[in-house]
Amino acid sequence: MPKPISRSKTRKAVRKRFKITARGKVLRAQSSRRHLLGLKRAKRKRQLGKTLVLDKTDEARVKANLPFG
Repeated sequence: MPKPISRSKTRKAVRKRFKITARGKVLRAQSSRRHLLGLKRAKRKRQLGKTLVLDKTDEARVKANLPFG
């Protein structure tokens, strides 16, 4: 029997945390929005709710773990 061809699988932890846009940019959520929210002002909590574009230096690592991205 021939040996099956290996294929790269999606890392589920990466899939949960990042999203790839139609143009290929990687989006990420911001941290510091889970607990100790009484110390933070409403404006800061609103700003932390927005998604950001991931830095270019980290983009390749994320895309390598999302082959069907």
